[in-house]
Amino acid sequence: MTALSPTLTPTLELACALIRRPSVTPEDADCQTLMIKRLSALGFTVEPMRIENVDNFWATHGGEGPVLCFAGHTDVVPTGPLQAWQHAPFDALIDEQGMLCGRGAADMKGSLASMVIAVERFVVEHPRHKGAIAFLITSDEEGPAHHGTKAVVERLAARGERLDWCIVGEPSSTSLVGDVVKNGRRGSLGAKLTVRGVQGHVAYPHLAKNPIHLAAPALSELAAEHWDDGNAFFPPTSFQISNLNSGTGATNVIPGELEAVFNFRFSTESTVEGLQQRVASILDKHGLDWHVEWALSGLPFLTEPGELLDAVSASIKAVTGRETTPSTSGGTSDGRFIATLGTQVVELGPVNATIHQINERVLASDLDVLTEIYYQTLVKLLA
Repeated sequence: MTALSPTLTPTLELACALIRRPSVTPEDADCQTLMIKRLSALGFTVEPMRIENVDNFWATHGGEGPVLCFAGHTDVVPTGPLQAWQHAPFDALIDEQGMLCGRGAADMKGSLASMVIAVERFVVEHPRHKGAIAFLITSDEEGPAHHGTKAVVERLAARGERLDWCIVGEPSSTSLVGDVVKNGRRGSLGAKLTVRGVQGHVAYPHLAKNPIHLAAPALSELAAEHWDDGNAFFPPTSFQISNLNSGTGATNVIPGELEAVFNFRFSTESTVEGLQQRVASILDKHGLDWHVEWALSGLPFLTEPGELLDAVSASIKAVTGRETTPSTSGGTSDGRFIATLGTQVVELGPVNATIHQINERVLASDLDVLTEIYYQTLVKLLA
């Protein structure tokens, strides 16, 4: 393992400086202060937006015309047991294999560093660039995501801010940097279902109603239901039960309630209302006494081939020589909030093999490649 060296590239120096700040969600630990200082020096107009206990900022550079926004988050997930890490998670070391090690290296302080360095170079070389460059940065992506990007987007929408294109620095790559970009995400609709029965003694089942027995056929039908076929961009909608809870803890008591937690990851072929109605129909069909609390985490969004996706794909090809594959797989991201502004959204970041894991790491040289891809995209869209 080698200590940090003053000969590191600007991207790696900034990435290490960010990783060394223990910004476990929703804490920012002055990561944004560091970014704001550098952007302000470039002439960006910076607007900090602290909402409840979450630090965010919105920064812009340029004038009239199309807006290219870089979006991301400074918060990271908890480290887990420190003794399980090969090296301290906030030391930001580069090992003998050339891997930058530390919490946030892949998700997503490496991307943030690449964005800032690419923009610094672009603004110096193109001070009178077309349109505007923007940054939308939050410290609430890994947490509840109530007071971060979602809240900032609501403020931007209320005052009519324009966002044409957005690159989110989520670690999209699978094996090689730029091999996959996310051009959309499935929607996420969660629910907590309560099925009510009548509590009683197991020896007198005729005096009780067992909600486990009553709900089982309905849950089985929900799990087997074909919700839609997906489309050219999205796989079919999926339904998964994640938790089942019932019982008093005693072995001789029929419970009075069953609670089931489930989730839909749904394509643009389904709607929230349609899924809710079909669930209700199945539950009613089985004659259950039921109640559902729904929680919509995000609607599906899609960026079809166009200016942004074309520019990103061409930049990846120019820098790496490889073709990129657009994908809508995986979980949700803050891109779902930004897309509500009518913005073309693409997620592009480093390899995601170790995100949220013990010993998170990313190939250090990949961050310099990513910086060049971001820079070339700026050139194609705003030079």
